[in-house]
Amino acid sequence: MLDQQTSLISSELIDSAQTYSEYREMIDQLLAENKTTGLNHPESYLDYTKMNVQRMNRWDKTAKVSPELEKVVRSIASPQIWLVITEAWCGDAAQSIPLMAKLAELNPLIELKFVLRDENPTLMDAYLTEGARSIPILIGLTGDLSKELFVWGPRPEFLQNRLKAYKLDPQNITSKEFADGTHLWYARDKNKTMSEELIPLIASTL
Repeated sequence: MLDQQTSLISSELIDSAQTYSEYREMIDQLLAENKTTGLNHPESYLDYTKMNVQRMNRWDKTAKVSPELEKVVRSIASPQIWLVITEAWCGDAAQSIPLMAKLAELNPLIELKFVLRDENPTLMDAYLTEGARSIPILIGLTGDLSKELFVWGPRPEFLQNRLKAYKLDPQNITSKEFADGTHLWYARDKNKTMSEELIPLIASTL
């Protein structure tokens, strides 16, 4: 399975993938045209995208990298490519991608790239979460793309378990109330849980 997955990630794909700044610029340009990423552009997705830009702007300014996570990222001694599968309207992506960008800035051996889920269905289907095309997915690879090093996503384990429980029994909580609770959790957690999950994953690549 590993060979099958990594074979889907070619140097051509990485070359065509976007940097963080290119990804953000693309989103701004689409919003200027009253569009967002993906195959469908319902009004709600435009609203989500606008909100996500605000979230990413806030995290770009306020997200802090813990000393433990910074140490392990700076310890990477050979080239790695971090490929993110995402979409502009995804709320979980907006909450986690800015931290990924800050981590990549700590070590010049990390190349962080972004591809869109709906434009890469075959790749997305190799990284399903319990059968769903959940995003974002962060895939760590060796610089020559020969080996998958780690996978994180689509959200911290606590939120993944919370979502599973909600799907089994919503307990009269509306989808909006559930989403609001998710983003409140992100705001209070301040990337602490995501950082704790990434430390052993990245350390395993050293």
